[in-house]
Amino acid sequence: MQLHKMLSRSTLLRAGAAALALSGFASNAKAQSITPLVESGSSLLYPLFNLWVEDYQSVNPGIQITTTSTGSGAGIAQAIKGLVQIGASDAYVSNAMEKAHPTILSIPLAISAQAVNYNLPGVSNLKLSGPILAGIYSGTITKWNDPQIAAANPGAALPANTIVPIHRLDGSGDTFIFSQFLSASTPSWKSSVGFGTTLSWPPISGEIGAKGNAGMLAAAKANPYSVAYIGVSYASKVEAAGLGVADLQNASGNYVAPTHDNISAAAESVATSTPADERISIIYTTGANNYPIVNYEYAVVDGTQPAPALSEAIRTFLTWAINEGNSPAFLKQVNFLPLPASIKALSAAQIANIQ
Repeated sequence: MQLHKMLSRSTLLRAGAAALALSGFASNAKAQSITPLVESGSSLLYPLFNLWVEDYQSVNPGIQITTTSTGSGAGIAQAIKGLVQIGASDAYVSNAMEKAHPTILSIPLAISAQAVNYNLPGVSNLKLSGPILAGIYSGTITKWNDPQIAAANPGAALPANTIVPIHRLDGSGDTFIFSQFLSASTPSWKSSVGFGTTLSWPPISGEIGAKGNAGMLAAAKANPYSVAYIGVSYASKVEAAGLGVADLQNASGNYVAPTHDNISAAAESVATSTPADERISIIYTTGANNYPIVNYEYAVVDGTQPAPALSEAIRTFLTWAINEGNSPAFLKQVNFLPLPASIKALSAAQIANIQ
């Protein structure tokens, strides 16, 4: 009986979402048909979606797209429940979620990365490693002049001030990839905290929680001696706020910055090993210049839509996104990279399966 109620509730939710999405379409059969789509999720993808939608709708007025920044966790959850048509996410759907919801697709749209930013007066060109960041976020490294930070930054005038770690409060793909980096580089973090879109953060005196990349940026700007993880689509705002961008130690032991070439090197290293469902980590890959926090930016979509007009609209828009939408005119504005040809082909195959 309980299972029946759960299935009935899920069916009603999806039916309601479909009715809402098609209300404008059905209201006047003689008028030009308009199919509304709702995108919700990643605050890192949000600036790119806004660029895309403005251009796309100017030449495709029959598809009206609403964008919202709610965090990757919310985007995934809403797509699974059928409350939105596109869940934007920095994280792919987990194995457990994929098993529970086999029609849910994780479709890469572009390549992005995450920076580790800091508000450290008088210090530039800071170098940090996964173990150092794991120590900061677990509370075992509390001062900027800690011996581990000093060893990574010989000659730097590191202050004795207390470090203020800033983390996301909302379910976040940024938290997912940041904690993946800590887990991949630091066994103690992997065994004690792990990774995910939400975490049970170790309690630290003075820590700050923030919502979205905008909230992380504002908190870091307002709090000297803080450290935060912020998506590269906010790079221009990070620079305007006067925050530093750390060089991170990669799996080959080199400290590298989140430059176009270093992000591209990491993405290319997994291009041939990406599976058909495209759920793969690009975190802490081996390569001399590979930046260690790189990821596919995903559209999380139910491959079985409740109405043909919705599936067609989703296929049309996502096909445009991985082709015209991957042009430098869009991606350079948010510091994203285009999909390699082999990954674009995999995404196109997944898009074609949306029914």
